Amino acid sequence: MQGLKRIGFYVMLNALVLIMINFVLAVLGVRMQQASGLLLMCAIFGFAGSLISLWSSKFAAKRMYRIQLIDSSTTDPRMRFIYESVQAMAHERGLKTPELGIYPSRDVNAFATGPSRNNSLLAISSGMLQMLSDDEIAAVAGHEMTHISEGDMVSMTLVMGLVNTFVMFLARIVATLLDSALRGDRGRGGLGYIGYYMVVMLLQNVLMLLAMIPVSYYSRYREYRADRGAAELTGAGYMIAALQKIDRYYAPDNKQDSYALAKINNKRKMSLFATHPPIEDRIERLRNL
Repeated sequence: MQGLKRIGFYVMLNALVLIMINFVLAVLGVRMQQASGLLLMCAIFGFAGSLISLWSSKFAAKRMYRIQLIDSSTTDPRMRFIYESVQAMAHERGLKTPELGIYPSRDVNAFATGPSRNNSLLAISSGMLQMLSDDEIAAVAGHEMTHISEGDMVSMTLVMGLVNTFVMFLARIVATLLDSALRGDRGRGGLGYIGYYMVVMLLQNVLMLLAMIPVSYYSRYREYRADRGAAELTGAGYMIAALQKIDRYYAPDNKQDSYALAKINNKRKMSLFATHPPIEDRIERLRNL
């Protein structure tokens, strides 16, 4: 059922992007047949980076965060409780138990990554282990398990692939039209080789900024859905308590974080580009369940 939902979402998203591309080309006076080769090239490059990142995400996360894996053989009572909680949630959702690990960080956070629902990694920070109770950590694990069961890593990869394709394609179409408009009757003038690629780079940055508005909205929707999933798995009270402590002890690492989008908390100022809703809004929704 989840697989059908993801396929339906992907088909709908593709249809919307194609409608948008056709609309833009019609406005610019370009036939789709004339631009089909460029569109194919942009799709190949647009999806390649996203798919490679998804495929290597578990390996990269383990190296980047120095994650120490734990499994059923652990003798630590607390680690065993967390592992068995994740194992039970995976069984309830009909999934293979994800790899579970702890990474050193004062940041009270957690994330899930991996190329598929049955090939995933759930990582919890050492700061979270210090600040949250066992039941609260189980609720956080339920949040991340919902991301895994809903296939959010794959869905976001497909979204970014489509966004990359659209941005690359439209930037080159507009730059080509601008170059043609600046050429004289004898074909002289125009943007030139360097000017063309400078315009393409500028347009890509502007278009990507605009494209991140709907992408960020979808990301916020995923967080609300994952909170609801955690409430179903462990109880809304534990998830509310976990979010309150996550908010209270927020202490992000002062470095570029490639997995900020995947983490349970990314406390940036709320805006159209925020990937996570405010903690107080998430708590309010949980209280209204």
